[in-house]
Amino acid sequence: MPYPPTTTYPSTPNSFPPLKLLDIVGARPQFIKLAPILKAIERHNRERPGRPIQEVLVHTGQHYDYEMSQVFFDELGLKEPDYHLGVGSGSHGYQTGEMLKRIEEVLLKEKPDLVMVYGDTNSTLAGALAAAKLHIPVAHVEAGLRSFNRNMPEEINRVLTDHVSSLLFCPTKTAVENLRREGFTNILNDGNLLPLPSASLHPRSPAPLVLNTGDVMYDAVLLYGKLAEQKSQILEKLGLKPKEYALATVHRAENTDEPERLKGIFEGLGRIAQEGLTVVVPLHPRTRNALCSLPLTPYPSTPYPSTPNFLTIDPVSYLDMLILEKNARVILTDSGGVQKEAFFFRVPCVTLREETEWVETVEAGWNTLVGCDPDRILQAVSSLPSPPRPPAPLPLIPLPLVPSPCDDSRAAGRIVVLIGQWLGQPFGK
Repeated sequence: MPYPPTTTYPSTPNSFPPLKLLDIVGARPQFIKLAPILKAIERHNRERPGRPIQEVLVHTGQHYDYEMSQVFFDELGLKEPDYHLGVGSGSHGYQTGEMLKRIEEVLLKEKPDLVMVYGDTNSTLAGALAAAKLHIPVAHVEAGLRSFNRNMPEEINRVLTDHVSSLLFCPTKTAVENLRREGFTNILNDGNLLPLPSASLHPRSPAPLVLNTGDVMYDAVLLYGKLAEQKSQILEKLGLKPKEYALATVHRAENTDEPERLKGIFEGLGRIAQEGLTVVVPLHPRTRNALCSLPLTPYPSTPYPSTPNFLTIDPVSYLDMLILEKNARVILTDSGGVQKEAFFFRVPCVTLREETEWVETVEAGWNTLVGCDPDRILQAVSSLPSPPRPPAPLPLIPLPLVPSPCDDSRAAGRIVVLIGQWLGQPFGK
């Protein structure tokens, strides 16, 4: 099936040739990270029509269910992908290999000036490798994160992507310091948050280049938080009251692919429900499939727990998820993004892993690591202060906490300016 032509921006007198940026996404968290970037590009093209960015969007199809993919494009107002590769699910090797082949075909056709990848999925790694092998510069959004657990496929993806990238856009100074320890030396502003509009790069500054731009997910929460409050009816739909339920998400392969770990996590969640706190679990498709073959207590008669105070529901949209997070009494998760969003909303977080790439949330006292032990899970929730804190108002405070300087919700804007400057257009001037 032929793909439609991508949008082009003709050169005009006294203008610069369009820069072609190719974004590669494929999974739910990446659509969220992409949204502020697309908004920043749209704003840039309106304000500087003589210095346009031609953006080409590639969706690998790593997530393909409506609830895991299309709902984000519909709800967040994202442009439809210029290319949808339709790779679908499969083993890590199959999925990454298919993406490499299909992304390479797109890159050979489009010949972008820069490829941008996001986060730590197989789509991230495949996009970075395909571009690097064709000698196309790679920019990595959310670079430098480390859990220091090489058994996690996400950790492998992060490390390899960073080491083939030319521009490493870090969300925090901790991420910058991780890269410094790995031998990266060309670090702008000594790893501190870059100021705007004075941030500047010389064209083609020696790569790899490490830059602290702030967190695009913080941008996204601020961008869509108020819209979520206006549109979401998820609390009414589920019959929930603010601060009277626990929200839980489980999707990491280390938990879903290990029956004993998954059993321990859901036993812990079941005990929380038995203690009287309603538990809400939007089920990732991988988790639902794993639970169907797993005997669970204290609700062994069903393939996965579902009782009046233990709600297993289909995946929810981003706007609904923001409302569920903001109003939860506590959030239990193995997701890095959800850990951050819990912090943004000042909701206590219990992380269902033994380590986290967002160490700042632990150091700040808002995140507790418990692994899959049911006793530790219950203890972490039982020890929460009472009464619960009210929902945090907007604007939110991002990572890291004071006394470190706070971000100002302009990560996407910084990234767009820096891309243009590095590629030779004086954006931000």
